[in-house]
Amino acid sequence: MSEKKYTKEHEWVEVDGDTATVGITNHAQESLGDIVFIDLPMIGKEVKSNEELCVIESVKAASDIYAPIDGEVIEINNNLNDDASIVNQDPEKDGWIFKMKISDPSQYNNLMTLEEYLASLEN
Repeated sequence: MSEKKYTKEHEWVEVDGDTATVGITNHAQESLGDIVFIDLPMIGKEVKSNEELCVIESVKAASDIYAPIDGEVIEINNNLNDDASIVNQDPEKDGWIFKMKISDPSQYNNLMTLEEYLASLEN
């Protein structure tokens, strides 16, 4: 597994071969509060970087989740259909949202490191 990378929209991305696993950061789940529903993306959906892919709803608000890089959705975390609060409990592991087959691996290099992401939260 490679290191996680992050987006300014508070998604994390972890790449294994040509597959990227995507979820939201701990900061994002803390900001949202208790998550009650996730409108998971369709398997087979082709997406471009920064394209709205699905919606996460909490008791406070609804928030869009964006594709961090170009690719095709190949798997969704069906456990979230039964218990969306998994994202609150473990946002950067068991609370992953979808996996995608990467179209352009070079885009991964444009995402932020953990240090860059944490610095962006302070601005």
